[in-house]
Amino acid sequence: MKISKRDAYTWFQFFASIPEDEGLMNYQEEIAFSVLSQIEEAVMKKHADMKKGIKSLKTLCGRTHYVGPDDKFSAGCRSCLTGSGLTAIRKTNKCNIQCKFCYNYGELDQIAPIGEGMWEIGGTKFRIEDIDLLMSTCKRPTGISYVYLEPFIEIEKYYEIIRKFHEYGIHQHMYTNGLLANEENLKALGESGLDELRFNLGASNCADIVIKNIAIAKKYIPFVGIETPMTKEFYASFLPKKEKVLATGFDFMNCAELHLNPNNIINYEGENMYMYRHGYLSPVWSREITYKIMKLAEDENWPCAVHDCANETKFARDLNLRAKEGGWFGASSYGSEFSCIPFEAFLPILSDDEFEFLEEEELPEGYRPGDMFF
Repeated sequence: MKISKRDAYTWFQFFASIPEDEGLMNYQEEIAFSVLSQIEEAVMKKHADMKKGIKSLKTLCGRTHYVGPDDKFSAGCRSCLTGSGLTAIRKTNKCNIQCKFCYNYGELDQIAPIGEGMWEIGGTKFRIEDIDLLMSTCKRPTGISYVYLEPFIEIEKYYEIIRKFHEYGIHQHMYTNGLLANEENLKALGESGLDELRFNLGASNCADIVIKNIAIAKKYIPFVGIETPMTKEFYASFLPKKEKVLATGFDFMNCAELHLNPNNIINYEGENMYMYRHGYLSPVWSREITYKIMKLAEDENWPCAVHDCANETKFARDLNLRAKEGGWFGASSYGSEFSCIPFEAFLPILSDDEFEFLEEEELPEGYRPGDMFF
């Protein structure tokens, strides 16, 4: 069913007026999925056209794309996409800033603590002295990551567990906004055995102090990268400081496609949205910014790897992880973060005169807007 953009707008206006707890009838779901498909196909066509302009584009086992030196591509990303997946370790439930793109936007003061002396690994609570037991009973991961808000708020608590996993030879990477980093704690992280540190440069709008800390981190930690959602604000702040950022010597830039959830979607109201494989919801322009940066990296021959960490990549990541866990053919944990389709979020793109569907056809009888109550 190749619904027209006009009919799609009419139907989504109607769907947006239906209370969430009522849901849609089967034929209405067919229409909704047709609209999502029409939007997704048109957006993916634009992305594909932009990719064609990047001549040096490489692929990692067909699961993601990047440009730049192969040896600069993040080992943590290799583990995530081809190894045992993204093994997250959670500890810190606080952050020193609030970003409009944060998945926990508006609820940062409501995040439950992990517990004093405890670390959450695989949904289970451990103390550091339990790591030997964990390693003797479970299949060892190819890599682990320290996530869950801002670790540098209590970074001194991380050194011991990093040393412990380092003894087992497991690749470890950590995320930070970089504002609380300094020479002392960056050196301590490197001495503890942290393999990779990723700075969310967009969280500070490319603040000079964070750029300085990226350069300091390169002195002590083997791999240092930038990983940030691709937003209009980041792009506008990055371009004037591009040379300064490149001078830090960072190894890779993971250009994360911004995806939205019920917490942060309010900050992007009115933007053109699409949904990838009925899962992640993103502004159309986010991945377009990635390709602009990748093209710039190609044209200027940047010495770092620039990675297209898109919804498409997250889709591949979850397939890989579930397969490594012994899941059935096609099993994945990838899915939407909304309890139902947020129909209102698609009204801007459906009313945008510059956005066109690739192909349209008249709806069959029973599916037309005039039939909506029958």
